[in-house]
Amino acid sequence: MSRGFFITGTDTGVGKTLVSCGLAAAFKDAGFRVGVMKPAESGCRNEKGHLVPQDATFLKAAAGSNQTIDRICPYRLGVPAAPSVAAAHAAVRIRPDFLVRLCHDMGAAHDLMLVEGAGGLMVPLVDDYTYADLARELGLAVLVVVGNRLGAINHAVLTLEHGACMGLNVCGYILNDLESEGTPATATNAQTLQAMTKVPCLGKIPFLRPRGASEPPETRPDLGSLFERQVQLDYLKQIM
Repeated sequence: MSRGFFITGTDTGVGKTLVSCGLAAAFKDAGFRVGVMKPAESGCRNEKGHLVPQDATFLKAAAGSNQTIDRICPYRLGVPAAPSVAAAHAAVRIRPDFLVRLCHDMGAAHDLMLVEGAGGLMVPLVDDYTYADLARELGLAVLVVVGNRLGAINHAVLTLEHGACMGLNVCGYILNDLESEGTPATATNAQTLQAMTKVPCLGKIPFLRPRGASEPPETRPDLGSLFERQVQLDYLKQIM
């Protein structure tokens, strides 16, 4: 497998796509040829009979990728549910072996790959085959996005420890502020996690307010430079 990272989260809605886009932009700005992949995206909007994967579209733009959206996101599903459920609803069979081969193929054409999961590690792609299983087959280091909010500690520690139990190389986590106003929980989550796990915190992303309905944070032109300041990119480069 090529160098790179599998980006997962403690839950849905914690900012995996934002972090994936920020890393893609930052590595691209540093001169890397960045390959991106969203193996399956559910909840895609229907535009004139075509399912449009918003997250994958953001990833493609952030990485400056010349790959087709069909390769970046091979499984596009309409129902907003776990990929296994959404695929069954659409009478689609997700093939993990195909995803692994495609990712290997894309990795050969890039300096590094960023593969974004859905939900968390234990979300099923098909039957009992989860994103943790896919990450293990791909052989990529795992980076966990932790939504910095009340309840983050339990979700984060469980994700980090289960990833290790699955034999994954969990290289670190990134805290992502989900609220504009701080709380006692958001102010202390970083310190508490540091005391509870040896997995390093590789950065903290401040709350990024959308500049409008058509300009979500993932499309910010300064996203790469922001992540260069907020994330330990040098550490990530060393462990690739």
